[in-house]
Amino acid sequence: MTLERDFGLESSRVADALRDDIVLGRRSPGSRLVERDIAAELEVSRLPVREAIKALVAEGIVVARPRSGAVVRQFSIQDVQDFAEVRESVETLAFALATRRAGPAGLALLRSIIDEEEKHAAAGDTDAGRLASARFHVAAVELAGNAMLTELASSLTTRLRWLFGQHDDLSAMASSHREILAAMQAGDVEAVHRLVPAHLAEGREAAERRLRAQGRGPG
Repeated sequence: MTLERDFGLESSRVADALRDDIVLGRRSPGSRLVERDIAAELEVSRLPVREAIKALVAEGIVVARPRSGAVVRQFSIQDVQDFAEVRESVETLAFALATRRAGPAGLALLRSIIDEEEKHAAAGDTDAGRLASARFHVAAVELAGNAMLTELASSLTTRLRWLFGQHDDLSAMASSHREILAAMQAGDVEAVHRLVPAHLAEGREAAERRLRAQGRGPG
C-alpha cells in the first residue's frame, strides 16, 4: 500500500511539473516528451513519467503518437473556438450560480485572488499572475455549488490554464475580474450574464492572436 501511495504521489508530482511547463509555455507545442529525459530531470523512474503523460493526454494538452511518442499538443484556432463555445456556456452559468450562492466568504475568496493577480502584475511575475487568473475562474465554478457543473468544468481546467497562458496584460485581466466581482457583490445576475461572455471573448482573442503569430491559423 505504501509503494502504491508513493507511486501515486510521484506520478502526480511529475504530471504537475509537466502541466505547468506546458500551460506556461516552457515546453513548446509539438515538442516531444521523452520519458527517459523527464525521468532524469525530475529524478524519478520512467514509470511515473509514463503515467503522468497518460494523464495529460486525457486532459487534452498532450497527444500520444504510435511511432514518435508523446508530444505537446499543437492547438489550432478551430480548437480554441470550439473550446470557447463550450466554456462560455459553462462559465457563464457558473458565475451566475455563484452570484446567488457564494455568500460573503466566497466573494471574499474571489477578491483575495484578484488582489493576488494585481500583486503579481505589479511585480512583473507573469507565470504567477496567469495562474492566479485561472484560479479566479476555477473558484467561481466551485462557488456555484453544483456538483455536475464542477465535474464538467474539471474536464476543461487544464485547457483553461493553457488559454490563460496566452495573456500578457495581467493588469487588464485583473481589472476585468474586478468588474465581474462587483456585479456579483451587487447580486446583478443580468450584468454577470453580460460581463462574463465579453471577458471570455478577450481570452479567446488573445489565444487566437498568439496562434496566428506562430503561423497556426488563418490571418
